[in-house]
Amino acid sequence: MAFQTSPLVFKVRRHSPELVAPAKPTPRELKVLSDLDSQAGTRFHISLVFFYPSSSSSVGGKKDPVAVIREALAKTLVFYYPFAGRVRESSNGKLMVDCTGEGVIFVGADADVTLDQFGKDLHPPFPCFEELLYNVDGSDGIIDCPLILIQVTRVICGGFIFAIHFNHTMCDATGISLFLKGLGEIACGASNPSVLPVWHRELLCARDPPRVTFIHHEYQQLSLENKSTPIPHHRSFFFGPKEIAAIRSLLPYHLANKSTSIEVLTAFLWRCRTIALQWKNPNQEVYLLGIVNARYGQCSFNPPLPDGYYGNAFVSPAAITTVGKLCSQPLGYALELVKKAKNEANEEYVHSVTDLMVINERRPRLVSFGEGSLAVLEVSDLTKAGYKDVNFGWGKALYAGVPESYILTIFCVPYTNSKGEQGRLAVCCLPEEVMERFAEELDNLIKIKNESKIFMSNL
Repeated sequence: MAFQTSPLVFKVRRHSPELVAPAKPTPRELKVLSDLDSQAGTRFHISLVFFYPSSSSSVGGKKDPVAVIREALAKTLVFYYPFAGRVRESSNGKLMVDCTGEGVIFVGADADVTLDQFGKDLHPPFPCFEELLYNVDGSDGIIDCPLILIQVTRVICGGFIFAIHFNHTMCDATGISLFLKGLGEIACGASNPSVLPVWHRELLCARDPPRVTFIHHEYQQLSLENKSTPIPHHRSFFFGPKEIAAIRSLLPYHLANKSTSIEVLTAFLWRCRTIALQWKNPNQEVYLLGIVNARYGQCSFNPPLPDGYYGNAFVSPAAITTVGKLCSQPLGYALELVKKAKNEANEEYVHSVTDLMVINERRPRLVSFGEGSLAVLEVSDLTKAGYKDVNFGWGKALYAGVPESYILTIFCVPYTNSKGEQGRLAVCCLPEEVMERFAEELDNLIKIKNESKIFMSNL
């Protein structure tokens, strides 16, 4: 059942964008990015948004969040000084950071809206988001451009909205979370981040000589049937304990009890999305890319990557099948494929990917955000990223995560709804007609008889 919200229009008055440089002198040097950082698939910007209510705490209280965060940002950049530099590209496509100390873009703003007006359950897509993260000229480039844009928008109820976009070549979801947690700690009065940043990008550079030891389907050059994607349509779907239990009931016992919630949800979303796309060719191959983090689990290094490592440290092993098989087989078939792909990823797999980047000149993954064939889906679980722990002195955010998704990606964000139910929010993007079928498929398969526990909103 659709989660209905009325259209929301508000005005934002922005201060002039400024470059915030480190508060103290920092080293002027060139720092080489890893081969995972330099790959084609990270050369874009990722956005995040955080909604904070007003606070009577001793740190937040009546203080101005724009001033507090701006001052803390300058201090945090002393530790994370590469973010204040600019990415350069060598003749062979390798990226590096010129630590110039120029700074990151910061925008303060005021909006004539309250957080309550965004709805009882804060979830993507957010109305007028382009006003909450203004696209400053020169802020969305990869080479020779500022690496971070932050906008802090005060709202009339006393709360504020913190929005950021960052150059993905510098860090992944966990890496930017480390930076934001450090920024929050310094905003709360700390003299330094509790986890100090670690560069060491050589840990994820290709070996000499490079050697590819796995077949990496996620980097195949494929000729896929293209489905038209006229206007992207965004919705969010909530999966709490009841919804996950309902999905598990569709599985055989041995799979239902030996699979994680994200594995179960990933398989479910992949199958439902494929059915909703209504492919004409049952032999069309479809691909599921799952994100596996090299910081923990069976993919972790020995010795492990340093706690403060904030570079890209993920791989995307692919599950492959045909439309006919995925749609006609029970859900357990999709889950087995998801688990098999995920279990393939280990430390050697990560090294094999870095070597492939050098051998094949940093070819892109199958997922090219906003482009490409709908035969590919990437599911990115942000549960462990820790965005909910980012506290600037006003307590925890009411919502912390992505503002929207991409046409080939579903983000799974940890979420607590207005009833206090904890679960995951699946943030999705599809053409409108496909999205309607997708929503129906989710509802039909879960078979919730009473009021639906899935809520959604239209862009």
